[in-house]
Amino acid sequence: MTGNKNKRPLVLACVMLAMFMAAVEATIVSTAMPSIVADLGGFSLFSWVFSTYLLMQVVTIPIYGKLSDMFGRKRVFAAGVTLFLAGSILCGFAPSIEWLIAFRVLQGLGAGAVQPIATTIVGDIYTREERAKIQGYLASVWGISAVLGPVIGGLILQFAHWQWVFWINIPIGILAVTGVALFLKEDVEKRKKPIDYAGTAILLTGVTALMIVFIQGGTVWDWTGPEIIGLTGLFLVSLLLFILQEKRAADPVMSLTIWNNRLIATANVASLTLGAVLIGVSSYLPTYVQIVLGESAMVAGFTLTAMSVGWPISSTLAGRWLVPLGAKKTAMIGAASLLTGAAMFTFLPQVQHPLWAGAASFFIGGGMGFTTTTFIVSIQSQVVWNLRGVATASNMFMRLLGSALGVAMLGGILNNRLAAYLRTEGADLDLPRTLDVANLLLDPVQRSRFTESELAVLAGGISEALNSVYTGVFIMAVISIILIISLPNGDVSKGSGDQRDESR
Repeated sequence: MTGNKNKRPLVLACVMLAMFMAAVEATIVSTAMPSIVADLGGFSLFSWVFSTYLLMQVVTIPIYGKLSDMFGRKRVFAAGVTLFLAGSILCGFAPSIEWLIAFRVLQGLGAGAVQPIATTIVGDIYTREERAKIQGYLASVWGISAVLGPVIGGLILQFAHWQWVFWINIPIGILAVTGVALFLKEDVEKRKKPIDYAGTAILLTGVTALMIVFIQGGTVWDWTGPEIIGLTGLFLVSLLLFILQEKRAADPVMSLTIWNNRLIATANVASLTLGAVLIGVSSYLPTYVQIVLGESAMVAGFTLTAMSVGWPISSTLAGRWLVPLGAKKTAMIGAASLLTGAAMFTFLPQVQHPLWAGAASFFIGGGMGFTTTTFIVSIQSQVVWNLRGVATASNMFMRLLGSALGVAMLGGILNNRLAAYLRTEGADLDLPRTLDVANLLLDPVQRSRFTESELAVLAGGISEALNSVYTGVFIMAVISIILIISLPNGDVSKGSGDQRDESR
């Protein structure tokens, strides 16, 4: 990589803008979802708005990384951001929840390029000694965006239409692409590096099948029905084929050799369940605060912001304590915070206050900051220089995969509990017999047509369903803690992370 050194801050600023755009999207959309569902309907498809976006990111991250080696960072970065912006524009024009989900697929296809390529660009233009400081800047982007996202989302909903939660990306994305195109100078060394298209296709098939099982099982299809059995079989076959493909692929989409390291394997599996915890809080907390607690979108945004405050604080502390305390003790601090937050969410039905929800969210963020920072630094200390990127990407992949599967599983719990509640408690009332009855609570005009007893049943159903979701979050948190406890003791100040594997 070549170019004027004085232009590096400009490139960094543009890269950070792109990362902010992709990062802020999740929290803005979470805050806006109650308003979106009130306008478009489709409460039963709520979780698909998040899961499709995450799924596309999961399967495209490794592909974009390899494409950037072949065609240069600038081209791939521009292509990814352009796809993201196209999806954002179309999301704002979505006439139904089904079309919104389809356009979120396009958004996710573009978002998969932003984080890995932005990080790679920084690695290209800064020296090894400079990268630690610069990576701190990049990490701060996620904290800042997560804090500002709910606030921006709340302001948009208060003063404008929900469409602007998508359209606000347009000027940011254009600035980022233009800046990188003008200021980043690169000499692309063309490399005929094979891309594992077969592994990617098998992975996409298997994960999609499993997500559909979680979302549709027990509501649209019976758990013992042919559709669920067939999709479960498809997932198991895809898993087997994926393992076989990755073993024989010249350049696999996910290297299986690093999984022989116990610390890496344990940290990655823990990241899978942590991803489910994270998405369970961020996707459903605004809906809980608005529907069950009856608060405004702004208040709902601030309860989610608390998690984003806890995350960067704990991440900074983890960086300072990791060497003197060691990986396991530092991760255990995160486990304690995670357990506290998850337990507080299970008591939310009794407390019924947004401050309690915000405090629980803060502790979840604290747990995420301690654990994710510890995992990344520990993993990088376990591998040689040439495998550091692959090992780091595997952890990012597992956390995103956990979020994609988690939102599908928790969405399935939501739909099942709501359907069961309406069948029993609303049997004697003249209520719609579909899960989209939740749309009516979010629409002031439709809401006014119900009697007090009917509204009580509807609100009770949403409350019961969302409480079950947070029970699921608690179970995922407990599994994460068990995995953290099983982490091997390791000294992160030593290891093979600064060595090169010259045999590769």
